[in-house]
Amino acid sequence: MAMFEYTVDEKVAILTMNSGENRFNPDFLKAFLDILDEIEQQTDALTLVINSSHEKIYSNGIDLEWLVPVIQKNDIQTAKQFFYQLNQLFRRLITCPMITVAAITGHAFAGGAILCCAFDFRFMRSDRGFFCFPEVDLGIPFLPGMNALLKKTIPMYKVEEMQYTGSRLTAAQCEKHHIVTKACHLDDLMNDTLTFARGLNKQRGIIGEMKQRLNKQIVHAIDVEDVPYIESGQFNIT
Repeated sequence: MAMFEYTVDEKVAILTMNSGENRFNPDFLKAFLDILDEIEQQTDALTLVINSSHEKIYSNGIDLEWLVPVIQKNDIQTAKQFFYQLNQLFRRLITCPMITVAAITGHAFAGGAILCCAFDFRFMRSDRGFFCFPEVDLGIPFLPGMNALLKKTIPMYKVEEMQYTGSRLTAAQCEKHHIVTKACHLDDLMNDTLTFARGLNKQRGIIGEMKQRLNKQIVHAIDVEDVPYIESGQFNIT
């Protein structure tokens, strides 16, 4: 099975992540960026929906089994390159000239939850799955671009609570705080998401321009950071 697969239905590109827990490592990020380029350049889709084939996980974020040995070997350049690549994915999504919708089919933890914040809209499975930032317990501070993404999507009072406590939110709680558009049972998730997506028949030109303007400060936060905490010894994964 390919790491990513997509179909196009009524101007909606439906992209499925097939990489198990969909953890971020260089191979995953490269494949993600490549498939986004293919969808934009080789289809006429106007809306992009991204889900996961895993039965209970949307994405568990950074692949620590890959990253921890890199950090332990003090391979600073490889670690920095990874975070630049991750930022490239976030930047790609928030400037994508299509409306993007996450169909959160299970747990979205850490970088997986940050990924969800890069979308324009989110629908989340209500019968299973949490939305959580456990970085406080992992010893991983957020990069400026990551914080900017969170504040785009989550009310500031919840950003603080979730970052400082590592608390887990259900889909219903996410809907209550307007983090997701709708919480839906898994049986209804894709139908509700696609019904919404098919109604967003907006042209790429205007969407792309609006995103460039709305997300200008986020793009700036992503572009100017240099991952300083890795070199300063603040990156202490436990």
